[in-house]
Amino acid sequence: MDKPTFVYVTYIATTLEQLWNALTSETFTQQYWQEAQLQPDWQVGSSVQQINSDGESEDIGEVLQSEPPHRLTYSLQMPDAIGVQPSRVRFELQQSGATVKLTLIHDRLDTQSCMHASGRWTSSLSDLKRLLELTKGLALVA
Repeated sequence: MDKPTFVYVTYIATTLEQLWNALTSETFTQQYWQEAQLQPDWQVGSSVQQINSDGESEDIGEVLQSEPPHRLTYSLQMPDAIGVQPSRVRFELQQSGATVKLTLIHDRLDTQSCMHASGRWTSSLSDLKRLLELTKGLALVA
């Protein structure tokens, strides 16, 4: 039986490079990743660490693919999912006029994880979009 897959598509008024930097910058991820940071070097084979607000670090995955600024894929092992195969997170970025089409594909999920992932990703990526577009809007006003 196939495992559930969560797919989310949004268009963000930004550039490929700005979106790539937002997805891979430790300090920027903290603004939309529920007060945690992702801290890898984004090289294939590197571990993905999550740093919580207390500064505690935990390995949560491995970088599987990194093709700046178009594709980023990593495995994701939720800390409480011991003995379960890691899921996979893939970001695909494509310029579309003045916006960037961001497609998130989170697969290899079980049903409960899919429900949790859909809520978390929807919220996080909405925050990411808001932050990038607000920053651009503020730059235009200044």
